[in-house]
Amino acid sequence: MRRPKGSTARGLIPAVASGFVPGLGQLLNGQTDKAIGVFVVAGVAGIVYGWGIPLIAGAAGLIAGGTWLYGIADGYFTGRRKR
Repeated sequence: MRRPKGSTARGLIPAVASGFVPGLGQLLNGQTDKAIGVFVVAGVAGIVYGWGIPLIAGAAGLIAGGTWLYGIADGYFTGRRKR
């Protein structure tokens, strides 16, 4: 059974994957460069936040969280548009 082009189910797997590892959803959608970018930005911001560097830890936490949410949303919507 074939799903319609805009099926919501096609975007769920990349979205859930990005929820666990930022960038994994982009990788599953075939966007290798974007996957590396999302992973690196979320990783570096998460490390800076984890170290608790004064004055920038809060901003780094927001960047890490925003990148994580972006990865989930982008994985979902790109997965829906594929094919």
